[in-house]
Amino acid sequence: MADAPLDLDTLGSYLRTHVDETGELKSAEKFSDGQSNPTYLLDTEMGQYVLRRQPAGELLKSAHAVDREFRVIKALQGSAVPVARAIHLCTDRSIIGSLFYIMSYEPGRIYWDPTLPELDTVQRGAIYSEMNRVLAALHDVDIAAVGLDDFGRPGNYFERQVSRWSGQYRATEIDAIPAMDKLIEWLPQNMPADDGKVSLIHGDYRIDNIIFETDGSKARALLDWELSTLGHPYADLAYQCMQWRMARDGVIPGFGDVDRESLGIPNEAQYVAQYCERRGLAGIPDWNFYLVFGFFRFAAILQGVLKRAVDGNASSRKAFQYGALAAPLANLAVALIE
Repeated sequence: MADAPLDLDTLGSYLRTHVDETGELKSAEKFSDGQSNPTYLLDTEMGQYVLRRQPAGELLKSAHAVDREFRVIKALQGSAVPVARAIHLCTDRSIIGSLFYIMSYEPGRIYWDPTLPELDTVQRGAIYSEMNRVLAALHDVDIAAVGLDDFGRPGNYFERQVSRWSGQYRATEIDAIPAMDKLIEWLPQNMPADDGKVSLIHGDYRIDNIIFETDGSKARALLDWELSTLGHPYADLAYQCMQWRMARDGVIPGFGDVDRESLGIPNEAQYVAQYCERRGLAGIPDWNFYLVFGFFRFAAILQGVLKRAVDGNASSRKAFQYGALAAPLANLAVALIE
């Protein structure tokens, strides 16, 4: 079933009782973008706020954990990682039918095309430098100091993630994808030895999950923390760098064969080098594995989007288009190992 409209009377009554800051609720409008947790712009007598909730329907175990999102956003308040202001978490499902939280509304610009056609070469370079800075800052967060040292399970991150997403993929499999079968076999057999690196990772770090200042390159808020956990920082970096290798066409456009240098955008090697310089790293061994893992994991995520669309529980009208990317992404990963 699709997400039902919010009951404004019930929600408004709850906000009046539990969230003094918002005042009287006037309206709620669902954002059209976003595939996982439905998100709404609330208009209140005190200004605008954002509500993010779990989707309708049966949920996979550990998926759509908006309470985890709220926890990490709250922990990062005042850090070098820009986030919205965490305001209130509601765990009473009787209010709107699911867990939800309220955060500040952060106006600004979201860039959907990684080639940034609306900007000039200097501005493009500044945007990518800022993305690189935020990612490095995230991975340098002292997880104990911000109270997130128990935010993920111990042990080899990639071993756990390959197992998790293999299971999630099998649970949402509709038509067989031979490339996914091959990756599920290849990844455990080619996993690098655990190097002990542990950071807070975002899990979905890409350009359209960042709100930038309207008149500059400064990041205002990093969004969509549903997949955040304690894990290996190179997984985040490789995940973002997948966009350098993806086709230009499609609902999630990549760079394709665009000349990045002429646009003022760093190529993959330059972007990785900037990250390493910011974090004091000599380089990243086993880079190809991290890329293969990234494509596999993203394909498994999008397979889940497709399954929700088929079941009628998708949060976006583009769900079928997103889900159709699972096989092409898996094929890109197989091309890397072949």
